[in-house]
Amino acid sequence: MASYAQNDFEADVDVDGAVDLVVGALESTDYSEDQLAQSYYTQQLQQQQQQELASIAPEVRSLIVYLHQAILNQNTDAIQGCISHFYRLTEKHQFPEAEIVAPLVNDDQNFLTIYRELYFRNIYAKGQPTLEQRFRSYDNYCDLFNFILNSDGPVNLDLPNQYCDSIVDEFVWQFSSFAQYRARLSKKSEEDITILRENPQIWSCYSVLNVLYSLIQKSRINEQLAAIKEGENPNDVAGEYGVLPLYRQLGYCSLIGLLRVHTLLGDFTLALKMLDNVDIKKSPFARVPNCHFQTYYYQGFAYMMLHRYADAIESFIHILVFISRTKQYHNRSAQYEQVNKKADQVHALLAICVALCPTRLDENTHSALREKFGEQLARMSRGGPEALPIFEELFTFAAPKFINPVPPTDPENVAEPLQHHQKIFMEGVKGQMWAATLRSYMKLYTTMKLEKLAAFLEIDEEELRSQLLVYKQNSRQFRRTEGALLSGEVVSTSELDFSLEGDIIHIAEAKTGRRYGDWFMRNATKYLQINEGLAKKH
Repeated sequence: MASYAQNDFEADVDVDGAVDLVVGALESTDYSEDQLAQSYYTQQLQQQQQQELASIAPEVRSLIVYLHQAILNQNTDAIQGCISHFYRLTEKHQFPEAEIVAPLVNDDQNFLTIYRELYFRNIYAKGQPTLEQRFRSYDNYCDLFNFILNSDGPVNLDLPNQYCDSIVDEFVWQFSSFAQYRARLSKKSEEDITILRENPQIWSCYSVLNVLYSLIQKSRINEQLAAIKEGENPNDVAGEYGVLPLYRQLGYCSLIGLLRVHTLLGDFTLALKMLDNVDIKKSPFARVPNCHFQTYYYQGFAYMMLHRYADAIESFIHILVFISRTKQYHNRSAQYEQVNKKADQVHALLAICVALCPTRLDENTHSALREKFGEQLARMSRGGPEALPIFEELFTFAAPKFINPVPPTDPENVAEPLQHHQKIFMEGVKGQMWAATLRSYMKLYTTMKLEKLAAFLEIDEEELRSQLLVYKQNSRQFRRTEGALLSGEVVSTSELDFSLEGDIIHIAEAKTGRRYGDWFMRNATKYLQINEGLAKKH
C-alpha cells in the first residue's frame, strides 16, 4: 500500500517542473511590479507546499490516500481499518494540517472535513489544546454536520458504526471539555477571557443540543424504533434519510449522546426519557463497546440520582458483566481500553448503591467489588456520620464531569456543578445513615417495643418514629420491570419489612436463598481447566 501511494504521489507532483514553468513565464512576459510580487509570492507558496508535502512520512501519506479512496468507494471495512491504523501511527508520527494534504486528495473538501475531525481528535488526545484549536475544532464539526444535515438531499457517504459512534462521542466530549475549560477563568489571561466573552456561541449548549436533536429528527430514528417495537417495517417510516445507514447510525448515537448531555446538565429525568423507544438489550450497537458502556453508565447514574437504587444496581451489574464477557473479543480495541479504565468508576457507583440499597450480588461481581472497594463498602454499609466522607469520596471519583450551561462571568465567583450535585445527593444519603443500625437490631426480633429499640439506639421515641418512617419510605422504590426507563411500580427493595401498631413494632424478614448453580458450574469449569493444564505439563 505504501509503495503504491508513493509512486502515485511522485508521478502527480513535479516540483522542479512547476518552478521552471513559473520562471519561464516570468521571463517571457512583461509584468507590473505588483504582478511580479504576486507571482513571486505564488511561486514561494508553491515551493513551501511541495516541501511540506515531501516532509510527510510515507506511511502517513499512503494512509491518507488509502482512506480517501475507501471513503469514495464507501468501503466501511477499509475505512475502519484506516482509522484504527491512524491511531497507531499518531504514536510515532505527527499528522499534518488538512491544507497540506489537500493536493494528495484532489482538494476534496468533504474528505478534508473528516480528516480534520481525526486531526483535532488526536490533538485533544495528546494534551491540552489551545483556545484557537478548540474554536477550529468546533467550526469543523459545524462544517461536518452542515454537510450531513443541510445538503440538497441525503449525502452519498457511508461510515462504519464504530466511527459514527466515535464522532458523536467525541463531539459531546469536546463540548464537555470546553465547558470545563471555560469555567476556569482565574487561570486565563485577559485576552482569552475577552475572546471567550465575545464568542458565547462557540460550544454553547444550544448549538450542541441542536445538532443532536437535528440528527434524530432527520433520521426519524424514534419512529423507526417505535415501528420495530410494534413488529412493523422501520423503512416504512424512515423517510429518504433514515433508510440510509449513515443517518440511522448517527440518529441512534445521538440518542445516547443526549442521554449523556442531559445527565451532564443535571436533568436526569429528561436524560432517561431520551431512551423511551430504545430496546437496549437487543440493540445492534452492543457490538460497539464504547456506545454500550456509555449507555449503561449514564443510565445507571441517572437512576442513582433519582434514588432508584435497585434500577441503578441492575444497570451497573449489566455493564460489568458485559465488560467481563467481551474482554477476550475487544482486548485490542482502543475504545475498549477506555471502557476498561472506567470500570473502576462503575464499581465505585455500585458500592454506593449497594450500601444504600442492600442487594445480593452474583459471586463474580461481589468478589470484584470487594477487591476494589471492599473496605469502603463495609464502612458505608455500617452507616453513621463516619460513613459520609466515604460516600463523598466515591461520588467525586465516579461521577461524570458535570457542566454549567451558563458561561461564568466573574472569575472570583464560578459555580462548581459537581459540588452542587454532590450536595443534593448527600442530603438523601444523610437521611439513611440510621438504616443499617435499625436493620441490624430489628433482624433479631419478630416483635419489640418502641421503647426498647429507642434505648438500644440511645434516642427518644419520637425521633425513633421519624427514623422508622424514613427507613420505610426509602425501602420502597420505583422499580422498572419492562417498558420505558422511567416506567415502573413501587416495590419494597428490602428483605426486612415492619409495621407499627401503637408502641409495638411487628417485624417480618424474607430471606432469599443462595444460588448454588452458578457457583457449582463455575468451579467445575475451573477444575476442568486445572486438570487440562496439568495434563499438558505431563
